[in-house]
Amino acid sequence: MRIAMISTPFVPVPPPHYGGTELVVHDLVEGLMELGHDVTLFATGDSSTRASLRSLYSRAEWPPEGITDLNHCSWAMREVAGDEFDLIHAHSAAALALGRLAPDIPMVYTLHHVQVPALSEYYRHFPDVSFVAISEDQAGRETLVRRRTVIHHGLDPARYRWSVRTEPYVCFIGRFAREKGPHTAIDAAALAGVPIRVAGDVHPPDRHYAHTHVEPRLLSPHVTCLGPIGTEQKVPLLRDARALLAPIEWNEPFGLTLIEAMLSGCPVVAFAGGSIPELIEPGVTGFIAGSLEEMARLIEPGGPVDRLDRGRIRTVAVRRFSRRRMAVEYEMLYQSRVAVTGGGSPRPITAA
Repeated sequence: MRIAMISTPFVPVPPPHYGGTELVVHDLVEGLMELGHDVTLFATGDSSTRASLRSLYSRAEWPPEGITDLNHCSWAMREVAGDEFDLIHAHSAAALALGRLAPDIPMVYTLHHVQVPALSEYYRHFPDVSFVAISEDQAGRETLVRRRTVIHHGLDPARYRWSVRTEPYVCFIGRFAREKGPHTAIDAAALAGVPIRVAGDVHPPDRHYAHTHVEPRLLSPHVTCLGPIGTEQKVPLLRDARALLAPIEWNEPFGLTLIEAMLSGCPVVAFAGGSIPELIEPGVTGFIAGSLEEMARLIEPGGPVDRLDRGRIRTVAVRRFSRRRMAVEYEMLYQSRVAVTGGGSPRPITAA
C-alpha cells in the first residue's frame, strides 16, 4: 500500500527533545515499512527516516503557528493530489479541510489532543474521514465524530533499556504546565523523603504557572532539574528511576511518557484522569493514586513501587505498547478504508 503520512511542520521526525506526536509518527512510519508498505513522509527537512521524505520547510518551525501549519498542509496535499497514493494519514487538523483537494483518496486522521469544543464542531464536517482516538476516554468525548477507532500509541521497545537495580530517585518528565502536575510531583517526593529528577521545559502559555509554582520548587535540595531532554538522556533516566510520577490535573488523551517508562521497566504512579486507567495495570505496571499523600506513600523507600517486578513491567509494555502492534492495527484500518473506497487491492493483513 502506498501511504502519504503528513506530520507537523513544528518538530522534526523523530523529535530531538519535546514532540510526542512526532515520535509516534516516526515509529508508525518505521512500523509500516517493516510490514512492507511504501510510505512517504511529509515533514520538516531536518527529519530522519527510512521512508521517502518530502519537505516544504528545511527545518522545524517553532513555536507552532496556524499559518505555518496551513502552508505545510496545503503544500503536502498538492503533492499528494499530483501523485498516486492509496491513502492519506494526517496528524494536523488543517489537513482535513485541505483533503478536499484530493477527494478520491481515503483519509485517516489521528486525534492527538484533549477534547476542544471548536475542533469537535469542525470535525463533524468530515464524515468520510476515519478518525483515530488514542484512548477510549478520548473517543468517548468526541461525540460529533462519526467514524472513530481507538488505537493506543506504540513505540519501539528496542529503544529502551531496563534493569532490576535502580537508583534512589523518582522522576517527572513533561511540560511544566499545571495540567501535567510537576509541582505535585516535587511535593510528593518531598513528602516521601526521596530525591526527584525533573525533566521538561516551559511553553509560552504556561510561563506564569511555571514561574509561580515550579521554579521555586526546583530550588529545593531534593530536586535535580534536567531541563528538556531527548531520547539519549531519557533512556538511562527511566531505566534507573524507582518510578515515574504523573500527577495530572486534566483528562490526559494518552500519556506517551507513561509507556516509555513501562518499556523501561519503570513503574508509573499517576492520578486517574482521561486515559490513565487504560494504560496502568495497578499492582503490575504501577499504581493510580487518589491524592498527593497516597502518591507519597506509594513511592516511599521500600514501599509498593519497589516491590513491583520490573521485568514483568517491561514484558507487559512490549505486549501492549509496541510499535509493531500499533502498525498492525493501523494497517487493518487502512485496508478496510481502501477496500470500501475501491482505492486499490489491499494485501493480506500481517499477523502480530
